[in-house]
Order: sequence, then structure tokens, then C-alpha cells
Amino acid sequence: MEESFTFMCAHLSLVIGGASSGKSDIAEKLILSSGLPKVYLATAQAFDDEMTAKIARHRTDRGAGWVTIDAPLATGAALLGIEAGQIVLLDCATMWLSNHLLAGSDLAREQATLLDALARCAAPVVVVSNEVGQGIVPDNALARRFREAQGALNRALAAQAGQVIGVMAGLPFALKGALPKGVI
Repeated sequence: MEESFTFMCAHLSLVIGGASSGKSDIAEKLILSSGLPKVYLATAQAFDDEMTAKIARHRTDRGAGWVTIDAPLATGAALLGIEAGQIVLLDCATMWLSNHLLAGSDLAREQATLLDALARCAAPVVVVSNEVGQGIVPDNALARRFREAQGALNRALAAQAGQVIGVMAGLPFALKGALPKGVI
């Protein structure tokens, strides 16, 4: 049965869950239910054939009617270029953070820049992010640094967001604010 959503989106909404939990599907449904022109702010980079195919599959699955902006690092600048009257899906904060971590960026500065751009964006934004703190402690320093940085980013996004939706096994639940009607 197809789910119908009643649009209810804060200026900043966060959809968070584990890998392959269905969070992008929920975020896309929020965006589609708005009726506004849709902008997909993509942060993934295709470094191999598998990722190239995954990105192509996601573009096909989204269908027509989306303006896609590739912004794996300069996501804040891309957000500031969005016009009022549109709605943005930033998918995803986890890839964005990974990109900056691997590029050797100053993560605190980049996070502050992103949060400022989210606050100043002229359009509502739905951010997708992975919850990585529910697993075991990673066995290497880079993975532990990533987990700590992702946790800090998720906490900052959740604090700034007016609506936070958790997703587990494809099922959304309200963490902050209310679920839009028709979500479950």
C-alpha cells in the first residue's frame, strides 16, 4: 500500500537511522509531499564502479523533476545558492563528513560552516544522516575519529532541527517534533 504524507517540514528536518534503514526513502517522501520544486544536494563521490552504479540507480529511482547539485565538499556554499520556494534534500551528511575527513579538512570549521549555511538557506532542508553510535567501538583510530565526529555532527544537526525523524527497518518514528500524517 502506498503511503501518503501530509507535508509538515520544519526549516531544517533531520532523518537519521542506520545504513540501509530506509531513511532516504522517508526523506524523499517528505520532499515529494511538499509540492515544492525539488533540489537534491548530493554528497557522494564515485571512486569505483560500485559507487558509480549506486549513484546512477538512485538518480533513476528518484525520477524526473529533481535538480541535482553535486556538492561533496562545498555543501554549505551550495545551500546558500538555493532559492526560496524550493525544498532541498541533502543526502547525506555522513558522506559529506567522510569526504572532509579523508580530505584532511578542519572538521570543526567545516561543521560550523555547514550548520550556518543550513540556518541561512532560503529554502527548507531535509538532511539524511547515519546513526553510527549504536555499534561496537571501532578497532582503529580513523574509524573511532569518524564515529566521534559523526556523533558530534548528528547532535548538532538534531539540536538545530525543528523536526528529527528516526528510521529503523523502514519505519519512521518521531525523535523531535511530530511525524507528518500518513507516515506510519
